[in-house]
Amino acid sequence: MALVNLESVWKSYKKGRDRVEVLNDISFRVNSRDFVALMGPSGSGKTTMLNLIGGLDRPTSGVVTVNDIVLNSLSSGKLARWRSESIGFVFQFYNLLPVFSARQNVELPLLLTKLSRKQRKKNAALALDIVGLSDRARHTPARLSGGQQQRVAIARAIVADPKILVCDEPTGDLDRSTATEILRLLQILNQEHDKTIIMVTHDPKAAEYAKRTMLLDKGKLVSSLMQPEVGAEVEA
Repeated sequence: MALVNLESVWKSYKKGRDRVEVLNDISFRVNSRDFVALMGPSGSGKTTMLNLIGGLDRPTSGVVTVNDIVLNSLSSGKLARWRSESIGFVFQFYNLLPVFSARQNVELPLLLTKLSRKQRKKNAALALDIVGLSDRARHTPARLSGGQQQRVAIARAIVADPKILVCDEPTGDLDRSTATEILRLLQILNQEHDKTIIMVTHDPKAAEYAKRTMLLDKGKLVSSLMQPEVGAEVEA
C-alpha cells in the first residue's frame, strides 16, 4: 500500500488570460520508508508536486492521497491540522526566527499541539539530539553555521514525529562538505528513524543519497531510476 499516491493529477494556474499547465496527468506512488529524489529542469513542476503532497496546495483535478487521507476532501482547517501532524518541511533557506534559540525554533510546531510546556521542551531537546546539536540548543541562528542552521530546521521538521519529510533543495545553499553531512543525516532519518523522504534537488550528487530518482520534465514524469545506496555505512 502506497503511503503517498497521486492519481491523474493536473495542476494549472491562471496567468492573465492564459492558463499555465504545471503538472500534466501525474500518477506517482511512494511507499513507506522510501527516499525519493525529484529532479528536472527549473519550471518542471517539482516544487508544485511537493506542495501537493505536503498539503500546501490543491490539484486542479485528480486525487492526492497521503497515509489513506484524501487531501482533496479536507477543509482548509482540517488540512492545516493534518499538515502539522503528518508532514515535516525542510527548505533551502532555513526560515529560523533570528531572536529565538535553536531549541525555541524547534519547539515552534509544537505550540499548535496540546503538549505541556515541559513536554514541548523535552521533545525539542530530543529532536536536537537526533540531529547532533544538543550542545547548540541555546544558540541563536546568528551563532550557528549554515549547516547547523539546516540541522535545526530538520530538527524542527521531525519534532512532531511526522511520517513524511518533504525537502525542497535542502542542500542548495550549502557547500559540498556541509551538504554531504546534511544528506547523510537525511539518510539516517530514513534508514534508522523510518522517515519517508521526498526531496527536490538539482544536484545529481544529492540524488545519489536517495533510493530512487524520479525525473520531471514539462510537468510530466519521464523516467524513474533505482540506484545503489550512497553512504549506507554512515553512523549516526
